[in-house]
Amino acid sequence: MSKKPHKQNISSPLITMERLSLFFFLLLSASIAVAVSIDESAADPLIRQVVPEEETSADHLLNAEHHFTLFKSKFGKTYATADEHDYRLSVFKSNLRRAKLHQQLDPTAEHGVTKFSDLTPSEFRKTYLGLKNPLKYPADANKAPILPTTDLPEDFDWRDHGAVTAVKDQGSCGSCWSFSTTGALEGSHFLQTGELVSLSEQQLVDCDHECDPEEKNACNAGCNGGLMTSAYEYILKSGGIQKESDYPYTGKDGTCHFDKSKIAASVANFSVIGTDEDQIAANLVKHGPLSIGINAAWMQTYVAGYAPSRLKEKPYWIIKNSWGANWGEEGYYKICSGYNSCGMDTMVSAVVSTNT
Repeated sequence: MSKKPHKQNISSPLITMERLSLFFFLLLSASIAVAVSIDESAADPLIRQVVPEEETSADHLLNAEHHFTLFKSKFGKTYATADEHDYRLSVFKSNLRRAKLHQQLDPTAEHGVTKFSDLTPSEFRKTYLGLKNPLKYPADANKAPILPTTDLPEDFDWRDHGAVTAVKDQGSCGSCWSFSTTGALEGSHFLQTGELVSLSEQQLVDCDHECDPEEKNACNAGCNGGLMTSAYEYILKSGGIQKESDYPYTGKDGTCHFDKSKIAASVANFSVIGTDEDQIAANLVKHGPLSIGINAAWMQTYVAGYAPSRLKEKPYWIIKNSWGANWGEEGYYKICSGYNSCGMDTMVSAVVSTNT
């Protein structure tokens, strides 16, 4: 094992974050790398990924209608009426301006057209962000023990060890919490058994109505949001969770039809990790992919790279999202480590699977 990553001092200010757009992800990697330098003096860094390199003329970059046509073709977008089409075009233009602003504020990442570019920010939050209050884990949550950090590797990626299933897509359902739950448990189950199994988010959506012990009205509610720690508690109480293939995802709330005879994985214990990022890294290496909640305000326009920071060289986390492989870097997101970027230190949890 080599020495742990060096944390650099930051000279430029962090972007101020709002707590309106918390989203749950799977933290699976920590690395040190050099970001691709983006020329901030370029005339217009906007939406470079929309058209091939040979078509990036100024006329194309400034033609919102042209971009909208490409967007509709790439993502299979259709609209029922001409009025709806025109409205979505106006939203698309507004999101081009937002992407340009994000690009200027965050030049180490690439912001542009995504499959969410025809949604207003409020539509995006309502449809895809699955936060359930409170914005922190319960005070009586199991606290992770302090782990040694002297021998942390400089880079580590659970994908290289076979512990990560393919990127999934939650669709138009605020079930991100269920995907973060299954992703962490899939990794832990792999560590315990050597078997990588895709687990059922739909079982959690349909069957898990576990409530926060501090706020009895804050219960897991399928497409209306949930918490990973509550989901782990549900899996403990129910005895386990089925395979994805036995209880497939539908992207909508349904009637519970959990079959205990088909349990594929179960939870031995789970814990909440503090805000120290060395401890987060140590738990990542020891326990497998971790569940986290982060501010997702930037992610509607995110295409690739590191976010949000102006540093050209930095440690970073790699995060698995549940918006499909046609978002971000084939479904993944990179975020700078060491500075609580996007509030990613606030809600981190680890789960340990049973060894059967």
